[in-house]
Amino acid sequence: MLRSTAVFSLMTFVSRIAGYVRDAVTASLFGAGPGMSAFVVAYRIPNYLRRIFAEGSFSSAFVPVLSELKEKGDQKALQEVLDHVAGALFAAVVVVSGLGMLAAPWVAQLFLALAPPGTETVPLAAQMLRITFPYLVFISMTALAGGVLNSFRHFGLPALTPVLHNLAMIAAMLLLAGRLEVPEASMAWGVLAAGILQVLVLWPAMGRLGLRPRLRFDFRHEGVRRVGRLMLPTVFSSSVAQINVLVGTMFAALLVPAAQSWLYYSDRLTELPLGLFGVAIGTVILPQLSRHHAAKDEAGYSKSLDWGLRIVLLIGIPAALGLALLAEPLTASLFQRRAFTAEDSRMVGIALTAMSVGIPTFMLSKVLLPAFYARQDTRTPMRAALITVVANVLLTVLLVTPLWMLGVAEAHVGIAAATALAGILNAALLWRYLRRQGLYTPEPGWGRWLGRIAAALLAMTVVVVAIREHVGAWGALPMGSRWLWLLATVAAGGGAYGATLLLLGLRPRHLRH
Repeated sequence: MLRSTAVFSLMTFVSRIAGYVRDAVTASLFGAGPGMSAFVVAYRIPNYLRRIFAEGSFSSAFVPVLSELKEKGDQKALQEVLDHVAGALFAAVVVVSGLGMLAAPWVAQLFLALAPPGTETVPLAAQMLRITFPYLVFISMTALAGGVLNSFRHFGLPALTPVLHNLAMIAAMLLLAGRLEVPEASMAWGVLAAGILQVLVLWPAMGRLGLRPRLRFDFRHEGVRRVGRLMLPTVFSSSVAQINVLVGTMFAALLVPAAQSWLYYSDRLTELPLGLFGVAIGTVILPQLSRHHAAKDEAGYSKSLDWGLRIVLLIGIPAALGLALLAEPLTASLFQRRAFTAEDSRMVGIALTAMSVGIPTFMLSKVLLPAFYARQDTRTPMRAALITVVANVLLTVLLVTPLWMLGVAEAHVGIAAATALAGILNAALLWRYLRRQGLYTPEPGWGRWLGRIAAALLAMTVVVVAIREHVGAWGALPMGSRWLWLLATVAAGGGAYGATLLLLGLRPRHLRH
């Protein structure tokens, strides 16, 4: 499992580097204006649907069923289920995409209902939604192929294909921005091209496993109905973070037009540790837990889960602390140039600091959710998700409304803080349900594990704060100096964290499952 996670993380790291280049180009060309805010809305809506029909709800329901059939060795039944599920998924996303394109003006108006009357963001978002909605069809087929490959322990290619997403968007911005009436629309075309490229790469990879899905449109097939029954409750539980982001998107329309963009950039930065480690561990552990459950190996199931939780905390807590300590320096180094101003760096840094509080629990949820999905229990996480979404709305109202009424320029930080607090609540609920059902027994040594992490965090904080205070105003430095100091600070902080862990007795063998 450690080896598979390392492969997934390495491929994801390559993707995140390409993602940084994409975000740097975006910030440089478009900054944080109304066109950028319109794209954020047009991107997040199909992106949320992607969580339902692609790697979120669908994969959570599909992978355990596929793993069970694979464990039984029934190749014919596996192929038949794959054919019918592929056909049903394709039909569903084509219908949803078509309806989304037709209803684009109303969808844009709904999510920007709190925006001031006459804002130009609404028609721009509607225009871009008609371009981004078909992306849902292609990315859903990509997710189906990725689920099959992951079930067979082929994690590298599915983790690498997001690189194509970033490269397609970079190419679209560079080639189309200067030729379109609305330059930001080039990003929407890049999203569509990215979906097409990813399915062209992953779909043939299934053939090399001897599985070539044929689209069969029978919604009454038992395999389709089984996946559908499992999938329906996961609509909320697998995408609770995305739902919270959509809630934040709606409330951000109350604030200055740039608030959407500030939250988008901060969200992109929090995705770095989530994608590198949280998603990687969750993706690798789901087939493993499913196999333990199918083999009725409860001890192996509990030990695998214990391993995932330990690794997440070992990585997630320092990642969150590092982002909080270096929020503005990181933003200034990555994005501050041309259209992206020093004030934008400050505003993104504030939101990133607030969002960082929830990163460890966001990552924990990526491991806790598969613990239920592997047992084909999708109703329990749904209860946690419903409570979390309601709490997020209430927190957003309570935190943002007074700041907005007082005219506080940094009011968007309330949205980021509400998202983080809701993430903490979601992980706490999942943990409580897991323990109540007796599905997990912690292995010995947790106290020592957490003690080592706490001591290492203290050492890291001292080093990072000392360097940050020495540098001073990060945004005032030349770009090359910003990068050198950022890399040096990250290396020094990470080195202090790792060295302290080693001094306290942590060894690589302790990381293996």
